Amino acid sequence: MKQFLSFVRKEFYHIFRDVRTMLIIIGIPVAQILIIGFAVSTDVKNVRMAVYDPSNDVSTQQIIHRLDASESFQLVRMLRSPEEAEELFKAGKINFAVIFSEHFNENLYHFQGIAGQASNDNYGAAVQFLVDATDPNQGTVASSYAASIIGDYQQELMQTSHLGIGVIIPQTQMLYNPGLRSSYNFVPGLMGFILILICAMMTSIAIVREKETGTMEVLLASPIKPVYIVLAKMTPYFVISWFILIVILLMSVFILGVPISGNLIVLNFFSLIFIVVALGLGLLISSIVNTQVAAILASGMGLMMPIMIFSGMLFPIESMPVVLQWVSGIVPARWYISGVRKVMIEGAGISHIWTELLVLVGMATLIIGVSLKKFKTRLE
Repeated sequence: MKQFLSFVRKEFYHIFRDVRTMLIIIGIPVAQILIIGFAVSTDVKNVRMAVYDPSNDVSTQQIIHRLDASESFQLVRMLRSPEEAEELFKAGKINFAVIFSEHFNENLYHFQGIAGQASNDNYGAAVQFLVDATDPNQGTVASSYAASIIGDYQQELMQTSHLGIGVIIPQTQMLYNPGLRSSYNFVPGLMGFILILICAMMTSIAIVREKETGTMEVLLASPIKPVYIVLAKMTPYFVISWFILIVILLMSVFILGVPISGNLIVLNFFSLIFIVVALGLGLLISSIVNTQVAAILASGMGLMMPIMIFSGMLFPIESMPVVLQWVSGIVPARWYISGVRKVMIEGAGISHIWTELLVLVGMATLIIGVSLKKFKTRLE
């Protein structure tokens, strides 16, 4: 028994004196709990809201203040006209709009006769919610929260006011996905998820296989520059990825019933830029690892978790803490999924996805540039 305990004690000593082992044992679970605990949330928070308030009276100002004060909404724009909301929705600057009727306060407090008796010819004030329903869950919950806040405000008025109080009538219009079909939300997410995993995995495995078998050194010994050899190996996978994209789009439209409301050429061009980013990630992985098993783990498992958590595919980015929102900015799939939703579901043009497009172009340039330089250095 003493020998057994001494071996156990020895193993504890080996574990505790190895800093890297301790970081893996303790650091990774703690990091997972913190990241997943804060990022993985179905709560709807910080929904970007715009308001059109033609009457600008006491009641509308109080309602706006209550909406903005809640953690569910963030007022980002006061509209000059209801039509301005559509451009903001397509540009991805708002997810929710509140449109008040004219003379809101007058309609709400209008009465005749004895104080406390509401008018029979004017039963209340109208307010409309315009909701981005590309994410049906977020849109439904946001409209419910707003209706609840307005309902609480109306109850308080009825209890404190001596005048006749009409009914505040919220009307909800779900934009881009009136049927609240979940496929409208998850298909763009699946497109980003599938393309980046498949492209990165294909490229990394193909190049690492050449390094494992020793044929890459033979190719680099040829008169052709190493950069051209690597790009030549990536080109077929670029074509294959484009074919995969076409198959995904066809299945989305004809099997899942998801429309392509925007320009198909813009969608293809935007997707091809994303494919270049994904192929660049595969090249970067192949410059770091030396075995196919390691390439599969890095491109598959290594990319899967960040994409699922930080891309907006499953969980709204606006509901995450600010620090994790910054982290999501380095995940290419976040920008691709955002752009695809705008083009496919909202019918936005290229002018509405400039931010996403420029970010992906910048990522493609940086990743491929670093990958090629590092890859050539390792093989020479």
